[in-house]
Amino acid sequence: MAWRLFEEKKHAAMYRKYRLPSASEVHNSIFDYLEKKKGKPFTLAVDIGCGSGQSTRGLAPYFEKVVGIDVSEAQIEEAKKVDGPDNVSYRLGLAEELEFEDGSVDLVTAGTAAHWFDMEKFMKEAERILKPKGCVALYCYKIPSVLGYDNCPEDPARIVEEMFALLKPYENKGHKMVWNEYQEIFDAITFPDKERAEDIYIKFKKPVSWLRGFVKSVGIHQIYLKNDPENAKASLDKIEQRFINALGGSSETIVEFSLKYFCLLASKPE
Repeated sequence: MAWRLFEEKKHAAMYRKYRLPSASEVHNSIFDYLEKKKGKPFTLAVDIGCGSGQSTRGLAPYFEKVVGIDVSEAQIEEAKKVDGPDNVSYRLGLAEELEFEDGSVDLVTAGTAAHWFDMEKFMKEAERILKPKGCVALYCYKIPSVLGYDNCPEDPARIVEEMFALLKPYENKGHKMVWNEYQEIFDAITFPDKERAEDIYIKFKKPVSWLRGFVKSVGIHQIYLKNDPENAKASLDKIEQRFINALGGSSETIVEFSLKYFCLLASKPE
């Protein structure tokens, strides 16, 4: 993988605690596409950049076997701590060096991870291990937005935007791919049969403390923390307090969020 930002044990534990499971709406788009292009049976799915397994476990009901792959030993350890279906396993590995037999895999997925891949090498490996008409699904999401709260003294949605704007100086190429909704990655997919599933929105409710933890789990914040630890913590403290004051609540006040997903789908030629 081109970038490795999630390998420390403390960060991996935070990732498991605060990252969301993959949305059913995203999985529905993926499985509808896979069934249309390849059809059943669905024997083996490989989830690359699996982190602590949130995306991997969601594949279990649809396949005989699911394997989560991550470059980080700490992330794999966190994934194995979660009780999961018997048909799910995890192992260390690289997106560019997949240890699976030729033509053995039905689906290759990557949730919030493809922007760290060397896409040229990854696509060669995906083409090698996928069965004819097997599929690739690469998906990610934009920053959370806040719903409601129109009568607050300060707009909570704007505060969230400012929270992520603080991280902008520490962006790298991978983060910019996310803001651009994977257009560069879409162009790099070598299978001619490809499409985008866009405008997938989910709503969920979490306490204010979740938002702080989510931001801390993001790779770009880890870069900020390493470069300027004092200001990274102070800035997050200040933003969180503004958010709480705007809501007139506490760190445990429940807030409704919206998340926009985008998903790239491609099928290997027969």
